Amino acid sequence: MAKNNEPNSLAVNLISNGTTFKGDIQTDSDLRIDGVLNGTIQSKGKVIVGETGQVEGEVQCKNADISGKINANLKISELLTLKATAQINGEVLTKKLSIEEGAVFTANCRMDESSSTQKKTANAHQPKEKQQGK
Repeated sequence: MAKNNEPNSLAVNLISNGTTFKGDIQTDSDLRIDGVLNGTIQSKGKVIVGETGQVEGEVQCKNADISGKINANLKISELLTLKATAQINGEVLTKKLSIEEGAVFTANCRMDESSSTQKKTANAHQPKEKQQGK
């Protein structure tokens, strides 16, 4: 039995088609948007924007699957997947990017490894004396 303070990893929040939400969302679980969201999303899970979904603002999450329209800054710590119907405008920062044929991608994009990976790589190129603190 889960404790009340533990997030349910199977939970999915939904903004359905025909719904407009103005404001900020912060969640530990996944979020699916088939309606319109004007605001900021912070999710520790996956953000899915369906074909009828629209987001204007900022999105920060672990993974994202986009099929709808995004006019926002995206900060995706792992994988950003743009489906064939996706339309993206904004700034994108992600570790991995997948774009299907037909997607419209009008954005500045920077693909960046996590800082811990950068530190390991930088340390690997230093002489052994520096790695051991000598």
